Amino acid sequence: MKKRFLTTITWALVILIPDLVTKALVQKSFTLWESREIIPGFFNLTLVHNMGAAFGFLNNSQIDWQTPFFVAATLFAMLFILWLVRQEDELGHTGITGLGLILGGAVGNLIDRLSHRYVIDFFDFHLAGWHWPAFNIADCGITIGAGLVLLNYWTRQRNAPDPD
Repeated sequence: MKKRFLTTITWALVILIPDLVTKALVQKSFTLWESREIIPGFFNLTLVHNMGAAFGFLNNSQIDWQTPFFVAATLFAMLFILWLVRQEDELGHTGITGLGLILGGAVGNLIDRLSHRYVIDFFDFHLAGWHWPAFNIADCGITIGAGLVLLNYWTRQRNAPDPD
């Protein structure tokens, strides 16, 4: 169990440290909504303050419950992840890695919410009039981590012995 916790925390730090560093650099180097083209017609760095959830969901909402709700939901998710790591003996390396990435992303965005009441986003992809909402390294960790957890679950189910 100690090894699972250590692995989870290590993967959380793999996301958390670059997330915090890049957010600080962007916050220091950009003004709000300032955009710098990195790959013409495809990728910009743009400082965005996201009051909502991942990929800007509920960002434009004028509701005061957002910050307390997202803080509470994040704390619940973090506790659930730690509980899973403790309880799930069959979590493979893929599942532990995924939970660690989710945990690191959750902590990174939680720090923003507690410090600023918004999350700092800056990766800005667009192509031929299509625009993906800005996101950050924490969001990448959460998304990739969720994919790894699903992959772990799917492979465990597929490889499980038939109960009949």
